[in-house]
Amino acid sequence: MANADRSAEQFRKMTETPIPKLILSLAAPTILSMLITSIYNLADTFFVGQISTSASGAVGIVSSLMAILQALGFMLGHGSGSIISRSLGSQNTDAATRFASTSFFTALVFGGIITTAGLLTLPDFMMLLGSTETILPHACAYARYILLAAPIMMSSLVMNNILRYEGKASFAMIGLVTGGLLNIALDPLFIFGLGMGVKGAAIATVCGQCIAGTLAMIFNIKKNPDLHITLRRFRPHGEIIGKILSVGVPSVIMVAIGSVMNYFLNLILYSFSKLAVAVFGAYFKVQSMAFMPVFGLNNGMIPIISYNYGAQKPDRMKRTMKLGVMVGCSIMVFCLAIMQVFPGQILKIFDATDEMLLMGIPAVRIMSTAFIFAGFSVTCSGMFQAVGKGVYSMIVSMARQLFVILPVAYFLSKAMNSVNGVWAAFPIAEVFSVIISTIFLLRVYKKIVKPMESV
Repeated sequence: MANADRSAEQFRKMTETPIPKLILSLAAPTILSMLITSIYNLADTFFVGQISTSASGAVGIVSSLMAILQALGFMLGHGSGSIISRSLGSQNTDAATRFASTSFFTALVFGGIITTAGLLTLPDFMMLLGSTETILPHACAYARYILLAAPIMMSSLVMNNILRYEGKASFAMIGLVTGGLLNIALDPLFIFGLGMGVKGAAIATVCGQCIAGTLAMIFNIKKNPDLHITLRRFRPHGEIIGKILSVGVPSVIMVAIGSVMNYFLNLILYSFSKLAVAVFGAYFKVQSMAFMPVFGLNNGMIPIISYNYGAQKPDRMKRTMKLGVMVGCSIMVFCLAIMQVFPGQILKIFDATDEMLLMGIPAVRIMSTAFIFAGFSVTCSGMFQAVGKGVYSMIVSMARQLFVILPVAYFLSKAMNSVNGVWAAFPIAEVFSVIISTIFLLRVYKKIVKPMESV
């Protein structure tokens, strides 16, 4: 099939395919990718944990380094992806190619800088990330290979996000799943079969990442007739970088906010008991699993809204948003029902003692009531990212996880003299986020969608 025909076919797919079918085709691969990624992250921890406690600690230390690489990769991938999708929707392939090339080569440059700086200061860098003297040799052995692969890992994230934003989530999934499964298969071979220890786990991770990155690049070259990522199209000047960062930076901040919230909530909970910290830790893991399909749904919605924004099709934008809200809220209500009916069974997955169950069952029931509102806020955040209003998404996330929940948790727990005040902060914060999301949604409709309807 000629490039022009494939380009026209992709345009028709994103602007004419029935919305439910299109969302499912884009969301399902993303959810599977997220699940496989979670599994192979656990696999590294499991296999390395068989070596020694210090080796297991090294994985935790280096995970902070990988989080930095992922954050920068997502920043460039999300930032450029939204713009690329809108550009393709308006059939401005030249702009799409410029942004794709700029984000890809910027990722390589950033990755190279991190590689050089990290290797030159490796022991000090690991200590800065929280290593102890006992863990340090293992952490350095693991991190050395991760640092060498930093440019590939970051550019791979960019390529995968571009595929998703173009409506080719299945190809992004193939790369990530192949890389993840390879990592899981190579871990025991390199760690135990070849006796490489921690170094073997790092090499397995790098091999998986390289395969994922290579496949993402091949798919971008072979399956994207509208994009031609070349050094000649690399335009790292202020306007292009600024547009990428305007969407990408809020995305990174939204990811980081969760860690900040956990840190300060644990401080509040620790003032009551270590048991309260354990209950929250168990709940947070379950909550992350509950939110996974909603985040996958968002990743299916965003390219559809972005593409049709560029194509000036407001009706499809609105239908996608309405369906996304309905499905997102339905998923969260289903998860709420499970949390309300089976809180004890859920906590027993984490080897909960009778004492933990006594505190944890009411805690899970109180905190999970936030799910009623969370589906709407999370879905709205996807809409804001799709139309280039990443700052709106960031503000909603900061309200949900920082500016409302932390002060409410602190003051309620003191006023009630009970840890239940912390649990109650979750639904209260979600109510505020719904209000803020609604205000921003109305603004987006007034400023962006409504003018298109009148054309």
